Amino acid sequence: MDGRIGIKATSSRQDLNRGDFTDIYTVSFFGHRRIENSFRLEEVLEDIICRLLWEKEYVEFLVGRDGDFDQLVSSTVKRCKRKVGDHNSALIWIQPYPKAEYLNDEESFHNYYDEIEICETSASAHFKAAIQIRNRSLVDRSHLAVFFVEQKHGGAYQTMRYAEKKKLPLINLWETIHQSPNTD
Repeated sequence: MDGRIGIKATSSRQDLNRGDFTDIYTVSFFGHRRIENSFRLEEVLEDIICRLLWEKEYVEFLVGRDGDFDQLVSSTVKRCKRKVGDHNSALIWIQPYPKAEYLNDEESFHNYYDEIEICETSASAHFKAAIQIRNRSLVDRSHLAVFFVEQKHGGAYQTMRYAEKKKLPLINLWETIHQSPNTD
């Protein structure tokens, strides 16, 4: 395995150039594997991500790579970082276990994501349970969770229920989009 993969759950990051500590605001994202119409969703995501980049000292964006929503979030974070600046954030892919797609093309993934981690708690679990274990670990690590949950079943829904139980601040973008006057 590549030595660049790390397991960490810190709440402050030491700036190597200055030697001081930075407050980290951690945001995790969860949603359905399939998304039909992503245009309005992408607009709302961009607004939230850009606002976080402007308002917070340092933001960790924690993402999976398990479906349409994850891919949309990653590309939107990358676009916002180009627009606002990437000096105060990291896009981090959290794998539930070492995935074959990563192992077969490590360099490309390291060029795309700022950091790549394997979730320690899910890495040794049965693969069918690993994603949910990883998701709960991300909720426990986050200050905010952003969801796109339309259905009242499935992994994203279970994770949202877990976040609610933990009283973690959360946004369900499906509700946001369908309550706003600019629906498609």
